[in-house]
Amino acid sequence: MTTSTHHPIAIIGAGLGGLTAARVLQVNGIEAALFELEPSAETRVQGGMLDIHEENGQQALRAAGLYDEFRAIIHEGGEAMRLVAPDGGVRVEQADDGSGGRPEVDRGDLRELLLKSLSDGSIHWGKKVTGARALGDGRHEVTFADGSTITTDLLIGADGAWSRIRPLVSDALPTYTGISFVESDLLEPAVRHPRSAALVGGGMFICLGDQRGFLAHRETDGSVHVYTALKVDEDWLSPIDFTDSASAKKAVLSQFEGWDEGLRELVADADGSLVPRRIHALPVGHRWERTPGVTLLGDAAHLMSPFAGEGANLAMFDGAELGQAIAAHRNDTEAALTAYEDALFPRGEASAADSAEGLENMFAVDALERMVEFFSTIR
Repeated sequence: MTTSTHHPIAIIGAGLGGLTAARVLQVNGIEAALFELEPSAETRVQGGMLDIHEENGQQALRAAGLYDEFRAIIHEGGEAMRLVAPDGGVRVEQADDGSGGRPEVDRGDLRELLLKSLSDGSIHWGKKVTGARALGDGRHEVTFADGSTITTDLLIGADGAWSRIRPLVSDALPTYTGISFVESDLLEPAVRHPRSAALVGGGMFICLGDQRGFLAHRETDGSVHVYTALKVDEDWLSPIDFTDSASAKKAVLSQFEGWDEGLRELVADADGSLVPRRIHALPVGHRWERTPGVTLLGDAAHLMSPFAGEGANLAMFDGAELGQAIAAHRNDTEAALTAYEDALFPRGEASAADSAEGLENMFAVDALERMVEFFSTIR
């Protein structure tokens, strides 16, 4: 017989948003249980750099009481930016003089900071959700692949793009944006890939042209993480055998004939496997009717393309705002969720619209010229 455990607050998903929500609740004396699909914190490398914005991500870290610890893991020099043409010529270059408001951190370091801030036993690992249903009066039941179940008075879906909690409040599904990524890495580039190292520089690197390009950044260990971005049909990636690195590289590089050889080496010389990713988004302005006892945050609520740089920042800000709303309405969950969602929906819509506009600009026929103008304006 399956036993069911009751938790007053259950958060599904221990990504940055779910972790921030749990931490802000704990700071306010409220315990929550997190349930995470992955079997442990060490299951996979949480790669990639994140620029943490003053107006949302940093505010979330302040609410979590972790701002000083965050400042200690900043990647110095990471806000440098270089915009390059397909011929390898530098069109815009900006140094990191320390005055920017969007310092870079390693996603793994930030996640570890949040994980260590939670009380022992907060996270239940290896919990893959197979179903969730309403029980009435705002209570919900969640079932997991291991056969266990929980009930909860407040269910928070922080479980990302393909959320299993979202269907409780919305029929919306993510759709393909028209952009696909192929991710790769250059390890020890200063020694092993000096031409690519010199080309990318010390921070963010952007090269655009003909509705495609390379987006790259320096990681804290000095390696270069590359996103090869293509405006292609949704099934373009399907016939490529990504278990065969040589053939995968050949297929990707076929889209960059005539580009500078140093740029092509970002893919040709990649260490390890290439990783394909289709970029999806929820409709701009996604929202739902107030549904008793359940809400969403982060990508589960407002999945968008990465071209506004807001995804992780919004997830953390959502988590902090939700935690603070619950603390402010301790005896009235519905008042807390109403207050949270009243701010969540316009916030998510504005960022999703910016993201959609960013995608259009970066993959337009004249994308390079648009981005030169953009960076020149903000400088």
